[in-house]
Amino acid sequence: MSCDVFALANAGVRGLQPYQPGKPIEELQRELGLSDVVKLASNENPLGPSPLALVAAERALKQLHLYPDASGFELKKKLAAKLGVTELQFTLGNGSNDVLDLIARAFLGPDCSAVFSQHAFIVYPIAVQAVGARAIVTPAKNWGHDLDAMAAAIEVDTRVVFIANPNNPTGNYLNQNELTAFLAKVPDHVMVVLDEAYIEFAGADDFPDGLDFLKTYPNMIVTRTFSKAYGLAGLRIGYGISTPETADLLNRVRAPFNVSVPALAAAVAVLDDVDYLQRSQQVNRDGMQQICRGLEALGLAYIPSLGNFVAFELSSDAMPIYQALLREGVIVRPIGVYQMPRHLRVSIGLEHENQRFLAALKKVLSV
Repeated sequence: MSCDVFALANAGVRGLQPYQPGKPIEELQRELGLSDVVKLASNENPLGPSPLALVAAERALKQLHLYPDASGFELKKKLAAKLGVTELQFTLGNGSNDVLDLIARAFLGPDCSAVFSQHAFIVYPIAVQAVGARAIVTPAKNWGHDLDAMAAAIEVDTRVVFIANPNNPTGNYLNQNELTAFLAKVPDHVMVVLDEAYIEFAGADDFPDGLDFLKTYPNMIVTRTFSKAYGLAGLRIGYGISTPETADLLNRVRAPFNVSVPALAAAVAVLDDVDYLQRSQQVNRDGMQQICRGLEALGLAYIPSLGNFVAFELSSDAMPIYQALLREGVIVRPIGVYQMPRHLRVSIGLEHENQRFLAALKKVLSV
């Protein structure tokens, strides 16, 4: 008996390409026999985990035989106090990617469309296509979101608009006035998802806080993560903030116990580690300046970024340079999948890691 499982899958899933993460250090070590590898590919926190989070996660290991608190009561309570919202407004996720997927499952289907920008986070098209919805992709403006084009692209069947601020992989941002004007144009039947995974790094004076819009726009969902500035990427924990009614809908499709015991404990603890967050932000500011100056010295154009990464442009296809950097033991991120085949994205690391990258880049460009 034979079974064509490919034919059994829904059409959206059949057409998907799996998400391609940054190359792991161990994989490069196996492939090239290298022992000294620097990974600047996945926008991880170069400081390592917060000491407070590490202690809390270790203590939580004694409870691994128990299911986690499915409600995430302690974390929601602490987040609510920190952010000035209520516990009923949260949806916890296995990373903010999980929340994005929940949004697609709750609000999209084969008879719906979603709007997002060219060069936007690759999870948006994956989540949309997986549920059989139609993607409306608007052309980018200066590598970022063209909000006028996005507002004009909304159709009768549109149910979700995805916006990343700052944007990944380009790093540019929408200011307070731009976002305010856009939200005024969005009809009530459309959920606006504001993905703020990198907001802790966004220090511009005119950078908007998505939570300020929630009371005025009940059709808004803000997503955030502990993976970046809070250094918990390996534990996978993020959250959405919305109206209680929207959170209730998202929690109906959320898998039970989708956030682990150590992740919940570490997230609660890291919110108290103010010093860690401030050091993360300072390391990022210093490293961003170091890398951008280095790129300028090499004559390379880059996209100004408010994230913890920067995308820079090469004179032709970036893959040969990417491969050459791998041979030097430096992992960055090719972003051809984002329709940016001449760009590479480099995460901000510690000073010596950034210098290692710049030296390797100078070397491979001179060959």
